[in-house]
Amino acid sequence: MSNSRSFYQTAYFESAAYDIFILTVTHSPNREDIGAKVLVKQGSIIDFYPEDRAEIWAKVSLENLPQNHLFHDENSGMDIFCEFLVGSKNMIICGGGHVSMPVAKIAKMLGFNVTVIDDRLAFANGERFSEATVICKPFGDALSQLSGGKNDFFVIVTRGHRYDQECLRIIVNKPNAYIGMIGSKNRVRIVKEQLIEEGCNPELLAAVHTPIGLRIAAETPEEIAVSIMAEVIQEKNKTGCHGAIDRELWNYLTGSDRLSEEVLEMPKAMITIITRKGAAPRQVGAKMIITADGTSVGTIGGGCMENEAKQKALIVMNDHNPVVMTIDMTGTEAEDEGMVCGGIASVLIEPII
Repeated sequence: MSNSRSFYQTAYFESAAYDIFILTVTHSPNREDIGAKVLVKQGSIIDFYPEDRAEIWAKVSLENLPQNHLFHDENSGMDIFCEFLVGSKNMIICGGGHVSMPVAKIAKMLGFNVTVIDDRLAFANGERFSEATVICKPFGDALSQLSGGKNDFFVIVTRGHRYDQECLRIIVNKPNAYIGMIGSKNRVRIVKEQLIEEGCNPELLAAVHTPIGLRIAAETPEEIAVSIMAEVIQEKNKTGCHGAIDRELWNYLTGSDRLSEEVLEMPKAMITIITRKGAAPRQVGAKMIITADGTSVGTIGGGCMENEAKQKALIVMNDHNPVVMTIDMTGTEAEDEGMVCGGIASVLIEPII
C-alpha cells in the first residue's frame, strides 16, 4: 500500500459490515511515526499506512480498544488516537406518501443513503424522491432483497396498517440500528398483537419505536418528519459513535463517487478532533477536509476554531508532516468570533496523499 487513499478505501468497504477501529499515532519518541495508521477488525490488523512504519504496531495492544479516545501506550511510548469507525448510514423508508418526502430530504441532509419503497409508481419515482434510490415493488419483494445491517435505519410510514404489518413482519427480524412505525397507539397495538399471534418475538417488537418520532405535537408532514428524524438522531447518538465519516467525506478520502481527476489529485488535509474540554462545539472524532483551492468538506465547529485549523492545514498539505494543534476557545478572541460555547479542543491535522 503506497497512499492513504488505498487505506481509506479498505476502511470504507470493511466498515459496511464490521466494527472497525482506526488507530493513528499523534505523538511518538520518533517524529517519523506521527500520522502512522493501522486498521483493526475483530482484534486483528488488516491494513496500515505507511508501509515503512508497519513495525511500530507490534508493541501496541489491540485488546479492549477505547472508542473515540486518545490514549498513551506504555509499551511503545506513543500517544494514539483510537477511532471507532461507523460506516455509511442507510435509511430505508417504507411508503412514498406525504410524510416520506420530507423524511427523505432531511435524511439526505444528515448524510444518510436513502432508499424509498412503495408499490405504486405514482408515489415511487425519481421526480418525488430525487435524493433517494427508489424501489417500486410490493413491500415484501423489495424488503426481501435487503439484508439489513448495523447501520440500517428503517422508517415504516405506509398508507395502511396492513402494509405496516407486512413491512414490520420482515424488518423486525433483520439486523438494524433503528425501526420506527407510524400510526396511532391503537393501530400500533393491533399490528403488534397480530404479529405476536403469528409467532414474532415480543422482545423484538417491543424495541420498535411506535408511534414513531419524538413527542413534539407535530401536525404537518414536515413537522412529523422533523420529529421522526429527531428520534433517529437521538437513537444514533446514544451509542456515543460521534464523528462518523459521512458520504461526502468518504468521497474525498477514497474517490468513491468518481471525483474529477483534478480534485482527486489535488493536495488535501484532514482535520480530526481528538480531545475536547468544556463546551467545544463538536464531539471527538468530528472531521473536515480542506483542499488546496480552499474547498472545505465537513465541519469541526466553525468560527475561530475552524479558521485556525484551516490555516495550519494548508501548511500540512504542502509539507506532508502531520501535526497536533490545541485550540483554546475560552478567551476574548473566541467571544469576538461568536464562539460563545467556549472550550478547548486538540485536533490532528494530516495530509491526504
